[in-house]
Amino acid sequence: MRILIVGAGSLGSLLGGLLARTHNVTLVGRNPHMSAVQADGLRVTGVETFRTRPGATTDIGAASADLALVTVKAYDTAGVVDDLATCDVGAVCSLQNGMGNEETLAAGLDTPVLAGTTTHGARLAGPGHVEWLGRGRVTIGPWRPADAVDRSERVAAAFRAAGLDATATTDVRHRLWQKLAINAAINPVTALARVENGALTPPGGLADVATAAGTETARVARADGVDLSAATVREAIADVVRETARNRSSMHQDVAAGRRTEIEAVNGYVVERAATVGESVPVNRTLAALIRGWEAGAGHR
Repeated sequence: MRILIVGAGSLGSLLGGLLARTHNVTLVGRNPHMSAVQADGLRVTGVETFRTRPGATTDIGAASADLALVTVKAYDTAGVVDDLATCDVGAVCSLQNGMGNEETLAAGLDTPVLAGTTTHGARLAGPGHVEWLGRGRVTIGPWRPADAVDRSERVAAAFRAAGLDATATTDVRHRLWQKLAINAAINPVTALARVENGALTPPGGLADVATAAGTETARVARADGVDLSAATVREAIADVVRETARNRSSMHQDVAAGRRTEIEAVNGYVVERAATVGESVPVNRTLAALIRGWEAGAGHR
């Protein structure tokens, strides 16, 4: 399969490197990372150590591919729509954080749109080098058209052919809301407290704040028509905290590096949907306000 990785940062580079062992993969990202991959290939270390040689470019141009995997930050999704509008791709699949990305892609492109989640952990260690911090799973489902299950299965099969744990689902909205609840719980709390995920281990303290944000999100999901229980979310948060105890969340990494965060697609999205469905989410609202305040002080607003 010919695959474009649009947004080859940490996660995009890891998935691109893994898929390139079997498929024809081109990474689309920024220099100096892309120039390093062009010169010496992509080095992956951590869970496994290997070197692979995907294509690499900073300009997507008028590319042609069977699949475009979108892994950019949520706030760059609109720009990806403009870039992909000049390309010939069979399908576009978002593997991004937060929610709202799929709607943006579907609104601006005629191509079939898939949605997905992944639990792989990655960190861009330097130009041409990505660390695989934790082995995870990939789940793919149809977004538009909503009945494109066969296409979702073909994409999942392409991941499996490269040795990855991947499945297709008919209920991708549930998976997205559950991932959103986990991110809404872990990301802003670890970013504000500047701690690793393991600091949210219950009981008490930061864990209570994170759990409250997650269960608020589950309540909004239910009001929005997705059957996501508070118990399911509490268990999922605890599992992720345990499995990634020594990791820093993506939002923590962004704040530590002085970068803009994805708060609008995470807690900000929860607050927005809560207003639409008539729910109150004071913890999510507070966390979003605090991160927005940090962004303003850092010059990102």
